[in-house]
Amino acid sequence: MNPVDIITKKRDGGELTRAELDYFVRGVVDGAIPDYQIAAWLMAVYFRGMTDQETTDLTLAMAASGEQLDLHDVLPGAVIVDKHSSGGVGDKTTLAVGPIAAACGLPVGKMSGRGLSFSGGTIDKLESIRGWRGELSEAHFRRQLQEIGLVIAAQTANLAPADKILYALRDVTGTVPSLPLIAASIMSKKLAAGADAIVLDVKCGRGAFMETLDDARALARQMVAIGRLAGRKVTALITQMEQPLGLAVGNALEVQEAIATLHGRGPADFQELVETVAGEMLLIAGAADDLTAARTQVSEVIADGRAFARFRNFVAAQGGDPTLVEHPERLPAAPIQRPVPAPRDGYIHAIDAREVGLTVVDLGGGRHKKSDVIDPAVGVMLARKVGAAVKAGDALCTVHAASEAAATQAVARLQAAYTIDPAPADPLPILLDRIVEAA
Repeated sequence: MNPVDIITKKRDGGELTRAELDYFVRGVVDGAIPDYQIAAWLMAVYFRGMTDQETTDLTLAMAASGEQLDLHDVLPGAVIVDKHSSGGVGDKTTLAVGPIAAACGLPVGKMSGRGLSFSGGTIDKLESIRGWRGELSEAHFRRQLQEIGLVIAAQTANLAPADKILYALRDVTGTVPSLPLIAASIMSKKLAAGADAIVLDVKCGRGAFMETLDDARALARQMVAIGRLAGRKVTALITQMEQPLGLAVGNALEVQEAIATLHGRGPADFQELVETVAGEMLLIAGAADDLTAARTQVSEVIADGRAFARFRNFVAAQGGDPTLVEHPERLPAAPIQRPVPAPRDGYIHAIDAREVGLTVVDLGGGRHKKSDVIDPAVGVMLARKVGAAVKAGDALCTVHAASEAAATQAVARLQAAYTIDPAPADPLPILLDRIVEAA
């Protein structure tokens, strides 16, 4: 085998074999295949696509390119379940879903990432809690999963290293939107992290990387197909991201909202999504006979405090100050808080989730470049969402900023992110589709 033959075969619409993909991915990681040939292959995939089997074989080759975590020795007989969100604005779902699932007896060992553009990162949010750390040794990861039933760690460079190399080249060659490459990127990390079953939360809308329902369905079906062909159980939920999820956008603010949700007091859309995803995790792991029974278990561990207790223990196990979990009002707070007034009477028809997310990044709540330091205190708290009636001067949301100048700039941007019209508008549903079969 040689790279040119593999490039031309895909260029001409051929289906690559597992052996060819293994060879190519090995060459990517060990440097035997130069960037210009990798870029040519990526462009061939972008234009020619891949079959489900090809995409699965690529995913498995990428997963095998580095360390692969097997947790069955510390949890013999357990079904290892993971959840993945494709990213969104105000998406703090893992912070609430993980403790709920663990409190129901389902071990959750998860690798998570940092923020990317307008989409926030789970690790950044948890680092709002003083002392909490995501960089864990494998021994600590295994011990905590066995003792606490919940661990969330920063993704290591050795997990699916082929993905890091391929993504960097996709980013500069115009091949990021390739469906097989997106699906393989996501699923290779999930498989390498040792998941037997995966619940996918595929975001759809202006605040997501997949903006249309058709595109979100196509990605969800591709990832479900990969799971099936790789011998894993996968369910995909397609959820709305036209407006931010919940009310809080910003790291410490989102931690506070996740804690409220563990007490059953979260915003309606976020509470519904968290309980739905947790229920799907119980169902796919075989811990409940149907969704109704799963949702009953979820409701019970929230109501009796077991879910919150599990979150507190998880935070403490990773070095975090548990008093901040018990008293979330002590989490970092911004010195400037400015309401954003409605410019006119009417009903909220739209909130540009992407613009809200980018505004929070510019306030310091996200990164423009990898080396940027995040301010955990800044962000935006929504007061009203799509469907709500407003009067001129009513607060649409509140800016939490580090300076008056930053707050003034953010107020103008956020006011423009709202669409207010005289006619009534319906609230947006949170769950758009559920996909359990690839076809």
